Amino acid sequence: MSARDPIADLRRIAFLLERANEGPFRVRAFRSAAKALAALPPAEVAERSAAGTLTQIDGVGEVTARCVAESLAGEEPVYLRRLAATAGEDLAGAAARLRAALRGDCHTHSDWSDGGAPIEEMAMAAVELGHEYLVLTDHSPRLTVARGLTAARLRQQLRYIEKINESMPEGFRILTGIEVDILPDGSLDQDEGLLAELDVVVGSVHSGLRDDRATMTRRMLRAVENPHLDILGHCTGRKVPAARVGLTGDGDPGHRAGHTRPPSDFDAAVVFAACAELDKAVEINSRPDRLDPPKRLLRQAVEAGCRFAVNSDAHAPGQLDWLRYGCERAVQCGVDTDRVVNTWPADQVLAWTASHV
Repeated sequence: MSARDPIADLRRIAFLLERANEGPFRVRAFRSAAKALAALPPAEVAERSAAGTLTQIDGVGEVTARCVAESLAGEEPVYLRRLAATAGEDLAGAAARLRAALRGDCHTHSDWSDGGAPIEEMAMAAVELGHEYLVLTDHSPRLTVARGLTAARLRQQLRYIEKINESMPEGFRILTGIEVDILPDGSLDQDEGLLAELDVVVGSVHSGLRDDRATMTRRMLRAVENPHLDILGHCTGRKVPAARVGLTGDGDPGHRAGHTRPPSDFDAAVVFAACAELDKAVEINSRPDRLDPPKRLLRQAVEAGCRFAVNSDAHAPGQLDWLRYGCERAVQCGVDTDRVVNTWPADQVLAWTASHV
Protein backbone atom coordinates (compact mmCIF):
# COMPACT_ATOMS: atom_id res chain seq x y z
CA MET A 1 0.00 0.00 0.00
CA SER A 2 1.42 3.43 -0.88
CA ALA A 3 1.80 6.01 1.85
CA ARG A 4 -0.80 8.70 2.43
CA ASP A 5 0.09 12.31 3.24
CA PRO A 6 0.34 12.30 7.05
CA ILE A 7 0.35 16.09 7.30
CA ALA A 8 -2.84 16.34 5.23
CA ASP A 9 -4.42 13.70 7.47
CA LEU A 10 -3.49 15.63 10.63
CA ARG A 11 -4.94 18.83 9.18
CA ARG A 12 -8.12 17.00 8.14
CA ILE A 13 -8.54 15.69 11.68
CA ALA A 14 -8.13 19.22 13.06
CA PHE A 15 -10.71 20.50 10.57
CA LEU A 16 -13.28 17.86 11.57
CA LEU A 17 -12.66 18.53 15.27
CA GLU A 18 -13.23 22.26 14.70
CA ARG A 19 -16.42 21.56 12.77
CA ALA A 20 -17.66 19.40 15.64
CA ASN A 21 -16.90 22.27 18.06
CA GLU A 22 -14.44 20.16 20.05
CA GLY A 23 -12.12 21.69 22.63
CA PRO A 24 -9.44 24.00 21.20
CA PHE A 25 -6.65 22.14 23.00
CA ARG A 26 -7.42 19.00 21.00
CA VAL A 27 -7.54 20.90 17.71
CA ARG A 28 -4.22 22.54 18.57
CA ALA A 29 -2.63 19.14 19.18
CA PHE A 30 -3.22 18.11 15.57
CA ARG A 31 -2.49 21.50 14.01
CA SER A 32 0.74 21.82 16.02
CA ALA A 33 1.86 18.35 14.95
CA ALA A 34 1.10 19.12 11.32
CA LYS A 35 3.06 22.38 11.50
CA ALA A 36 6.06 20.74 13.19
CA LEU A 37 6.23 17.88 10.68
CA ALA A 38 5.69 20.14 7.67
CA ALA A 39 9.01 21.81 8.54
CA LEU A 40 10.87 18.50 8.10
CA PRO A 41 11.79 16.64 4.90
CA PRO A 42 9.26 13.83 4.25
CA ALA A 43 12.07 11.26 4.39
CA GLU A 44 12.99 12.36 7.91
CA VAL A 45 9.37 12.12 9.03
CA ALA A 46 9.23 8.55 7.72
CA GLU A 47 12.55 7.62 9.34
CA ARG A 48 11.54 9.06 12.70
CA SER A 49 8.19 7.29 12.53
CA ALA A 50 9.87 3.96 11.82
CA ALA A 51 12.33 4.54 14.68
CA GLY A 52 9.55 5.57 17.09
CA THR A 53 11.12 8.98 17.75
CA LEU A 54 8.42 11.30 16.40
CA THR A 55 7.32 12.23 19.93
CA GLN A 56 10.75 13.76 20.52
CA ILE A 57 9.70 16.56 18.17
CA ASP A 58 8.07 19.53 19.86
CA GLY A 59 4.34 19.48 19.17
CA VAL A 60 4.04 15.76 18.38
CA GLY A 61 2.37 13.50 20.91
CA GLU A 62 1.59 9.81 21.07
CA VAL A 63 -1.81 10.09 19.38
CA THR A 64 -0.57 12.26 16.53
CA ALA A 65 2.51 10.05 16.09
CA ARG A 66 0.25 7.00 15.79
CA CYS A 67 -1.83 8.80 13.13
CA VAL A 68 1.34 9.58 11.18
CA ALA A 69 2.49 5.95 11.35
CA GLU A 70 -0.87 4.75 10.04
CA SER A 71 -0.79 7.31 7.20
CA LEU A 72 2.72 6.31 6.21
CA ALA A 73 1.59 2.68 6.13
CA GLY A 74 -1.06 3.67 3.58
CA GLU A 75 -3.93 3.36 6.04
CA GLU A 76 -6.49 6.00 6.89
CA PRO A 77 -5.71 6.84 10.53
CA VAL A 78 -8.20 5.24 12.91
CA TYR A 79 -8.78 8.64 14.55
CA LEU A 80 -9.65 10.20 11.19
CA ARG A 81 -11.82 7.27 10.18
CA ARG A 82 -13.92 7.58 13.34
CA LEU A 83 -14.34 11.32 12.92
CA ALA A 84 -15.20 10.99 9.24
CA ALA A 85 -17.73 8.25 9.97
CA THR A 86 -19.82 10.63 12.07
CA ALA A 87 -18.97 13.94 10.39
CA GLY A 88 -21.74 13.85 7.82
CA GLU A 89 -24.14 11.72 9.82
CA ASP A 90 -27.33 12.85 11.49
CA LEU A 91 -26.22 12.54 15.10
CA ALA A 92 -29.75 12.38 16.44
CA GLY A 93 -30.50 9.50 14.06
CA ALA A 94 -27.30 7.65 14.92
CA ALA A 95 -27.92 8.14 18.63
CA ALA A 96 -31.47 6.85 18.22
CA ARG A 97 -30.16 3.72 16.50
CA LEU A 98 -27.72 3.04 19.32
CA ARG A 99 -30.46 3.68 21.86
CA ALA A 100 -32.68 1.16 20.07
CA ALA A 101 -29.86 -1.38 20.22
CA LEU A 102 -29.58 -1.17 24.02
CA ARG A 103 -31.18 -4.21 25.63
CA GLY A 104 -30.71 -3.12 29.23
CA ASP A 105 -29.26 -0.68 31.72
CA CYS A 106 -26.35 -1.67 33.96
CA HIS A 107 -26.47 1.14 36.56
CA THR A 108 -29.71 1.95 38.38
CA HIS A 109 -30.85 2.67 41.93
CA SER A 110 -33.96 1.97 43.99
CA ASP A 111 -35.36 3.18 47.30
CA TRP A 112 -33.27 0.56 49.03
CA SER A 113 -30.48 3.16 48.88
CA ASP A 114 -30.90 6.71 47.54
CA GLY A 115 -33.35 6.03 44.70
CA GLY A 116 -36.87 7.37 44.72
CA ALA A 117 -38.88 4.30 43.73
CA PRO A 118 -39.31 0.64 44.69
CA ILE A 119 -37.47 -2.04 42.71
CA GLU A 120 -40.70 -3.23 41.08
CA GLU A 121 -41.51 0.26 39.79
CA MET A 122 -38.02 0.71 38.33
CA ALA A 123 -38.29 -2.70 36.68
CA MET A 124 -41.70 -2.07 35.12
CA ALA A 125 -40.51 1.30 33.78
CA ALA A 126 -37.62 -0.56 32.13
CA VAL A 127 -40.09 -3.02 30.62
CA GLU A 128 -42.12 -0.14 29.18
CA LEU A 129 -38.95 1.25 27.59
CA GLY A 130 -38.44 -2.07 25.81
CA HIS A 131 -35.56 -3.34 27.93
CA GLU A 132 -34.87 -7.02 28.42
CA TYR A 133 -33.09 -6.55 31.75
CA LEU A 134 -32.32 -4.02 34.44
CA VAL A 135 -29.23 -4.28 36.64
CA LEU A 136 -30.01 -2.98 40.12
CA THR A 137 -26.90 -1.33 41.54
CA ASP A 138 -27.70 0.30 44.85
CA HIS A 139 -24.86 1.85 46.82
CA SER A 140 -22.42 0.13 49.18
CA PRO A 141 -22.10 0.57 52.98
CA ARG A 142 -19.65 3.46 53.37
CA LEU A 143 -21.75 5.82 51.29
CA THR A 144 -23.99 6.46 54.28
CA VAL A 145 -25.43 9.64 52.77
CA ALA A 146 -26.97 7.39 50.09
CA ARG A 147 -28.13 4.73 52.59
CA GLY A 148 -25.60 2.27 51.22
CA LEU A 149 -26.45 -1.39 51.71
CA THR A 150 -24.62 -3.38 54.35
CA ALA A 151 -23.77 -6.98 53.50
CA ALA A 152 -26.84 -8.11 55.44
CA ARG A 153 -29.17 -5.74 53.59
CA LEU A 154 -27.65 -6.67 50.24
CA ARG A 155 -28.25 -10.37 50.94
CA GLN A 156 -31.83 -9.49 51.83
CA GLN A 157 -32.14 -7.59 48.53
CA LEU A 158 -30.82 -10.59 46.58
CA ARG A 159 -33.52 -12.80 48.06
CA TYR A 160 -36.13 -10.14 47.29
CA ILE A 161 -35.03 -9.82 43.65
CA GLU A 162 -35.18 -13.60 43.25
CA LYS A 163 -38.74 -13.53 44.49
CA ILE A 164 -40.01 -10.62 42.36
CA ASN A 165 -38.30 -11.93 39.22
CA GLU A 166 -40.87 -14.72 39.32
CA SER A 167 -43.60 -12.17 38.62
CA MET A 168 -41.80 -10.13 35.95
CA PRO A 169 -43.14 -10.22 32.36
CA GLU A 170 -41.79 -13.02 30.19
CA GLY A 171 -38.50 -12.10 28.55
CA PHE A 172 -37.51 -9.59 31.23
CA ARG A 173 -35.43 -10.02 34.36
CA ILE A 174 -33.75 -7.98 37.05
CA LEU A 175 -30.03 -8.71 37.34
CA THR A 176 -28.33 -8.35 40.70
CA GLY A 177 -25.58 -5.81 41.15
CA ILE A 178 -24.08 -3.00 43.15
CA GLU A 179 -22.43 0.36 42.64
CA VAL A 180 -19.58 -0.34 44.99
CA ASP A 181 -17.42 2.46 46.33
CA ILE A 182 -13.77 2.41 45.31
CA LEU A 183 -12.11 3.09 48.64
CA PRO A 184 -9.00 5.28 49.11
CA ASP A 185 -6.69 2.26 48.86
CA GLY A 186 -8.47 0.98 45.73
CA SER A 187 -10.29 -1.86 47.46
CA LEU A 188 -14.03 -2.35 46.95
CA ASP A 189 -16.51 -1.48 49.68
CA GLN A 190 -18.26 -4.82 50.11
CA ASP A 191 -17.57 -8.38 51.18
CA GLU A 192 -15.56 -10.09 48.42
CA GLY A 193 -17.57 -13.30 48.66
CA LEU A 194 -20.80 -11.35 48.28
CA LEU A 195 -19.45 -9.42 45.29
CA ALA A 196 -18.74 -12.79 43.66
CA GLU A 197 -22.44 -13.67 43.90
CA LEU A 198 -23.60 -10.58 42.00
CA ASP A 199 -24.34 -10.50 38.28
CA VAL A 200 -22.74 -7.10 37.61
CA VAL A 201 -20.43 -4.93 39.72
CA VAL A 202 -20.03 -1.24 38.92
CA GLY A 203 -17.17 0.43 40.82
CA SER A 204 -17.11 4.20 41.33
CA VAL A 205 -15.13 6.79 43.27
CA HIS A 206 -17.36 8.96 45.46
CA SER A 207 -14.86 10.41 47.94
CA GLY A 208 -11.40 11.97 47.83
CA LEU A 209 -12.10 13.26 44.34
CA ARG A 210 -9.44 15.94 44.74
CA ASP A 211 -6.69 13.38 45.37
CA ASP A 212 -3.54 14.06 43.37
CA ARG A 213 -3.07 12.43 39.97
CA ALA A 214 -0.71 9.65 41.10
CA THR A 215 -2.86 8.72 44.11
CA MET A 216 -6.06 8.61 42.08
CA THR A 217 -4.40 6.58 39.32
CA ARG A 218 -3.15 3.95 41.80
CA ARG A 219 -6.57 3.83 43.44
CA MET A 220 -8.44 3.30 40.16
CA LEU A 221 -5.92 0.79 38.83
CA ARG A 222 -6.26 -1.41 41.89
CA ALA A 223 -10.04 -1.34 41.53
CA VAL A 224 -9.94 -2.21 37.82
CA GLU A 225 -7.57 -5.08 38.60
CA ASN A 226 -10.04 -6.51 41.14
CA PRO A 227 -11.65 -9.53 39.42
CA HIS A 228 -15.07 -8.64 40.85
CA LEU A 229 -15.27 -5.22 39.15
CA ASP A 230 -16.92 -5.29 35.72
CA ILE A 231 -17.65 -1.63 34.92
CA LEU A 232 -15.73 1.49 35.91
CA GLY A 233 -18.46 3.97 36.84
CA HIS A 234 -18.47 7.76 36.11
CA CYS A 235 -14.67 7.82 36.03
CA THR A 236 -13.99 11.52 36.73
CA GLY A 237 -16.77 12.06 39.27
CA ARG A 238 -17.50 15.43 37.71
CA LYS A 239 -20.80 17.30 37.89
CA VAL A 240 -21.86 19.77 35.20
CA PRO A 241 -24.72 22.28 35.13
CA ALA A 242 -27.56 20.14 33.82
CA ALA A 243 -29.40 23.19 32.49
CA ARG A 244 -26.65 23.61 29.89
CA VAL A 245 -27.04 20.10 28.57
CA GLY A 246 -29.33 18.77 25.87
CA LEU A 247 -29.26 16.30 23.03
CA THR A 248 -27.36 18.84 20.95
CA GLY A 249 -25.33 20.21 23.86
CA ASP A 250 -21.73 19.45 24.72
CA GLY A 251 -21.79 19.34 28.50
CA ASP A 252 -18.04 19.92 28.43
CA PRO A 253 -17.60 23.43 29.84
CA GLY A 254 -14.40 24.98 28.58
CA HIS A 255 -13.07 25.89 32.00
CA ARG A 256 -13.21 24.43 35.48
CA ALA A 257 -15.46 27.20 36.75
CA GLY A 258 -18.15 25.83 34.45
CA HIS A 259 -18.45 22.69 36.56
CA THR A 260 -20.54 22.34 39.66
CA ARG A 261 -17.81 19.81 40.54
CA PRO A 262 -14.63 19.60 38.48
CA PRO A 263 -13.36 16.24 37.23
CA SER A 264 -10.81 14.31 39.25
CA ASP A 265 -7.31 13.99 37.84
CA PHE A 266 -5.86 10.60 36.92
CA ASP A 267 -3.67 9.07 34.23
CA ALA A 268 -6.42 8.12 31.80
CA ALA A 269 -4.03 6.39 29.39
CA VAL A 270 -2.89 4.00 32.12
CA VAL A 271 -6.37 3.35 33.55
CA PHE A 272 -8.03 2.84 30.16
CA ALA A 273 -5.21 0.57 29.03
CA ALA A 274 -5.87 -1.60 32.10
CA CYS A 275 -9.61 -1.64 31.33
CA ALA A 276 -8.91 -2.77 27.78
CA GLU A 277 -6.37 -5.41 28.81
CA LEU A 278 -8.62 -6.86 31.53
CA ASP A 279 -11.79 -6.58 29.42
CA LYS A 280 -13.55 -4.24 31.84
CA ALA A 281 -16.05 -1.67 30.55
CA VAL A 282 -15.83 2.09 30.93
CA GLU A 283 -19.20 3.58 31.79
CA ILE A 284 -20.71 6.31 29.63
CA ASN A 285 -22.82 7.91 32.34
CA SER A 286 -25.94 9.47 30.81
CA ARG A 287 -27.05 11.67 33.70
CA PRO A 288 -27.38 15.25 32.39
CA ASP A 289 -25.50 16.51 35.45
CA ARG A 290 -22.60 14.09 34.87
CA LEU A 291 -22.10 13.13 31.20
CA ASP A 292 -18.99 11.35 32.35
CA PRO A 293 -16.41 10.81 30.94
CA PRO A 294 -15.92 14.14 29.16
CA LYS A 295 -15.65 13.73 25.41
CA ARG A 296 -11.86 14.11 25.33
CA LEU A 297 -11.52 11.16 27.74
CA LEU A 298 -14.22 9.16 26.01
CA ARG A 299 -12.29 9.48 22.75
CA GLN A 300 -9.17 8.36 24.60
CA ALA A 301 -10.98 5.28 25.90
CA VAL A 302 -12.13 4.51 22.35
CA GLU A 303 -8.54 4.79 21.14
CA ALA A 304 -7.43 2.46 23.95
CA GLY A 305 -9.81 -0.24 22.69
CA CYS A 306 -12.11 -0.27 25.72
CA ARG A 307 -15.55 -1.77 26.00
CA PHE A 308 -18.33 0.54 27.21
CA ALA A 309 -21.62 0.47 29.09
CA VAL A 310 -24.07 3.27 28.30
CA ASN A 311 -25.87 3.61 31.63
CA SER A 312 -28.57 5.91 32.98
CA ASP A 313 -27.48 5.95 36.66
CA ALA A 314 -31.23 6.38 37.18
CA HIS A 315 -32.51 7.14 40.67
CA ALA A 316 -36.17 7.31 39.53
CA PRO A 317 -38.23 5.60 36.81
CA GLY A 318 -38.32 8.54 34.39
CA GLN A 319 -34.54 8.86 34.54
CA LEU A 320 -34.15 5.48 32.84
CA ASP A 321 -34.88 7.32 29.59
CA TRP A 322 -31.76 9.47 30.02
CA LEU A 323 -29.86 6.80 28.08
CA ARG A 324 -30.34 8.88 24.94
CA TYR A 325 -27.86 11.47 26.26
CA GLY A 326 -25.16 8.83 26.69
CA CYS A 327 -25.93 7.39 23.27
CA GLU A 328 -25.40 10.76 21.60
CA ARG A 329 -22.01 11.17 23.26
CA ALA A 330 -21.03 7.64 22.31
CA VAL A 331 -21.85 8.35 18.65
CA GLN A 332 -20.02 11.70 18.72
CA CYS A 333 -16.89 10.00 20.03
CA GLY A 334 -16.85 7.05 17.64
CA VAL A 335 -17.96 4.27 20.00
CA ASP A 336 -18.83 1.18 17.96
CA THR A 337 -22.14 -0.42 18.86
CA ASP A 338 -20.55 -3.85 19.27
CA ARG A 339 -18.25 -2.42 21.97
CA VAL A 340 -21.26 -1.48 24.13
CA VAL A 341 -21.93 -4.37 26.50
CA ASN A 342 -25.56 -3.52 27.18
CA THR A 343 -26.43 -4.02 23.52
CA TRP A 344 -25.87 -7.71 24.33
CA PRO A 345 -28.56 -10.10 25.59
CA ALA A 346 -28.48 -10.79 29.33
CA ASP A 347 -26.84 -14.21 29.01
CA GLN A 348 -23.94 -12.70 27.07
CA VAL A 349 -23.52 -9.97 29.69
CA LEU A 350 -23.47 -12.62 32.42
CA ALA A 351 -20.90 -14.71 30.54
CA TRP A 352 -18.72 -11.59 30.18
CA THR A 353 -18.91 -10.64 33.86
CA ALA A 354 -18.28 -14.26 34.91
CA SER A 355 -15.09 -14.27 32.85
CA HIS A 356 -13.57 -11.63 35.15
CA VAL A 357 -13.55 -13.80 38.27
